[in-house]
Amino acid sequence: MCGIVGYIGNKDAFPILVKGLKRLEYRGYDSAGIALLNGDLSVYKKAGKVSDLEKSIEGKHLSATIGIGHTRWATHGVPNDVNAHPHISQSGNLAIIHNGIIENYAAIKEELQKRGYTFTSDTDTEVLVNLIEEVRKTENTTLDEAVRIALNEVVGAYAILVIDRNNPDQLVGARKGSPLVIGIGENEFYFASDATPIIEYTKNVVYLDDQEYGIVNRDGTFTVRTLGNVEKSPAIQKLEMSLENIEKGGFEHFMLKEIYEQPKAIEDSLRGRMNALQGWIKLGGLSEYETRIDKAERFIITACGTSWHSGLIGEYLIEDLARVPVEVEYASEFRYRNPIIHEGDVVMAISQSGETADTLAAIELAKDRQALIYGICNVIGSSIARASHAGSYTHAGPEIGVASTKAFSTQISLLTLIALQIAQQKGTIATSQLRTFLYELESIPRKIEETLKLDAQIKELAGIYKDAKNFLYLGRGYNFPVALEGALKLKEISYIHAEGYPAAEMKHGPIALIDEEMPVVFLATNQSAYEKIVSNVQEVKARKGKIIAVVNKGDKQIRALADHVIEVPETEEILSPLVTIVPLQLLAYHIAILRGCNVDQPRNLAKSVTVE
Repeated sequence: MCGIVGYIGNKDAFPILVKGLKRLEYRGYDSAGIALLNGDLSVYKKAGKVSDLEKSIEGKHLSATIGIGHTRWATHGVPNDVNAHPHISQSGNLAIIHNGIIENYAAIKEELQKRGYTFTSDTDTEVLVNLIEEVRKTENTTLDEAVRIALNEVVGAYAILVIDRNNPDQLVGARKGSPLVIGIGENEFYFASDATPIIEYTKNVVYLDDQEYGIVNRDGTFTVRTLGNVEKSPAIQKLEMSLENIEKGGFEHFMLKEIYEQPKAIEDSLRGRMNALQGWIKLGGLSEYETRIDKAERFIITACGTSWHSGLIGEYLIEDLARVPVEVEYASEFRYRNPIIHEGDVVMAISQSGETADTLAAIELAKDRQALIYGICNVIGSSIARASHAGSYTHAGPEIGVASTKAFSTQISLLTLIALQIAQQKGTIATSQLRTFLYELESIPRKIEETLKLDAQIKELAGIYKDAKNFLYLGRGYNFPVALEGALKLKEISYIHAEGYPAAEMKHGPIALIDEEMPVVFLATNQSAYEKIVSNVQEVKARKGKIIAVVNKGDKQIRALADHVIEVPETEEILSPLVTIVPLQLLAYHIAILRGCNVDQPRNLAKSVTVE
């Protein structure tokens, strides 16, 4: 959840750390801090954003060639200067930064207090750094060995970096349940939560696996070991992203840039995986387990947030096209309700980051019960990718905005291919219909580009409704999950209360909320239930609700009823979410901007939820 970065080498560490923290700020922005070894151990930290930290330390002595930095999303302890990371051991010798939660910190803290330790913060992290110090003192051992022993005593999730005032030539990092990557330069090393702070300096990286720790030294040597003290031979991988992928590229915000990147992201997601002219689809992960997937009697999709909404669309697609039952589960609930999982089930885990803690926990449960795990994520080398038996990357490219946009559309694109390939394997779809869908899928990027031209119209609409207290989003069939996602986008970034419902469910309760102050967004592109949607629109109109309708181009019937109409290019109904979501993303974005909200870093949120 938090962002961590570290450096050791011959360069000035401070600018590397600060730039890295700014690139990781989407992971948390309650507070920020750095620790530098420059003859002494200097720690600077501040509640607020990285820019607030920078202002607070202007004029300080910041020269150093080793250091660690942290941007926080608060778990234990309120966001303030004291609870900000790094945390220092009682002796002042060790500094630590930490992403995750130590679940048994209270018992450890109580034992350390009996041994004379005092604590200044409310965090579990300060407990961990003093545990490492106590182990080092009692065992009379090296820093890396003290880290290893201490981590074998804690329960929870973590990615940590530790430095020692008395050893400015070494940096130690470890992970369990939270990501950590090592960048390898020429006689220099970088640590980070993900590759974004590293890409500017090197493309050679090592992704630490769970319960591994890395020791990097100023002389250019490094070692990776397990917490069981087994040395590993780490695989050095090449980063595929470029620096321009993580910059704003002339857009005011990352979110807007990523909305506009959706046509290319979908093209990248489809490239090499289908051919409409020849009528074939080939996803390597599916093909690897073709027989088992073909025989599966049930699919379970598990995910959180936006990925859960794409999973709902995946349910509609797989059941509609491949005629196999699908259940969609909140990953956060899945492991705690003793679910029935059979050996023949296929569990699809969806996560943009590939690090979502709840989804990882769901995977482990399903693996224990012998289900086949199929991972769908965006980040190569992520925990979910490594924990899955098979899977597919969305190839959306880096998504920096906390509110997911292109992650959603590429997940839907991939789920469409999965459903079509399974349907083709099972013989539940005619070749002519398959080609029709593939041709239409190829045209989706162009139709999204056409929809993006409505930006000015949607911005004007946002000006009318920016002060609304509530929104209702309604859709049927494939557009019901889009209604949920549209409501979530508005909630996340504008802080307006919004709810998504199946359109027919409105009269079973939510209709009581409708008055002349209530904007109601209808997703009305479905031809299969068009007349039913018209009836729902009339029900809202009769109660003086303000109707915003997303319709196919040329629609006349709903236009005559609605207060505002957004016309989008018509497409096959199973593909309509890829088009209808775009105006909802733009509407949420412009309302949030007009309300003065930080759309890239909405309050209380972080991009990658790596704690339960």
